[in-house]
Amino acid sequence: MLSIIIVNFKNPALLRLCLKSLEKTLSPKLDYEVLVVDVSSETETQNVVLEEFPKVKYVPFKENIGYTKGVNEGIKKSSGDYFLILNPDTIPLENSVEKLLDYMKEHQDVGLAGPQLLNFDSTPQQSCFGFYNVISIIYRRVGFLPFKKKALKKFLMLGEDLSVVRPVDWLMGSALMTQRKAVEKTGLMDEGFFLYFSDVDWAKRFWENGYKVVYYPLVKIYHYHRRVSKRNSWIIDLLINRQSRQHIKDGLRYLHKYGFFKTK
Repeated sequence: MLSIIIVNFKNPALLRLCLKSLEKTLSPKLDYEVLVVDVSSETETQNVVLEEFPKVKYVPFKENIGYTKGVNEGIKKSSGDYFLILNPDTIPLENSVEKLLDYMKEHQDVGLAGPQLLNFDSTPQQSCFGFYNVISIIYRRVGFLPFKKKALKKFLMLGEDLSVVRPVDWLMGSALMTQRKAVEKTGLMDEGFFLYFSDVDWAKRFWENGYKVVYYPLVKIYHYHRRVSKRNSWIIDLLINRQSRQHIKDGLRYLHKYGFFKTK
């Protein structure tokens, strides 16, 4: 069985679109379940799920437990041998889920696999990356630094052929597929990360436990991507943007956990 886990935070409109797209695109022959982990649950979202999608397993939390714990709670309450972790702002295409699942089943040495993410105008998003270090984090947050492109070349995988299936350091957590046996060996997401960097940390731990992390661009999923953790200059963001402060906090924890300059 495949368990599709969606962690939702006050986003009923996009959640509805995501669930409708799953209903439309998933084969009736596929053995699957859908779980919505709803953090900071509100009445509107409850009504969307319970009234419009009665087959979906609804897991509400009154408090905001964060993305990372939300994923873990979904895994704990799921029944599948494979997990597809989706953001509510994703729209899978026809057969995309089945193709990714088939790839995972055929490659038991893969711990994490992710699709190519697309903007809604069908242009590609950056979906895979090299591991962070303190330099890449600074250059990502500060706009006007010299040699920025050169400093971020490895992190952004500039010059790499991203049209082919390939192992990568880590994948954006908006759409990730994994398997239960790999999670049992590697462990759940590290809940020390509230919102950001848990996908990076998880990928690093899969690699450390002998599993590959694979970018699979033969499958494409639409993703409404907004970088809410960076809207203004980094100084203004730090003062007024809660997501920005959380991003920095989680980033510092990641650097403390793995070392400020390590990339592997």
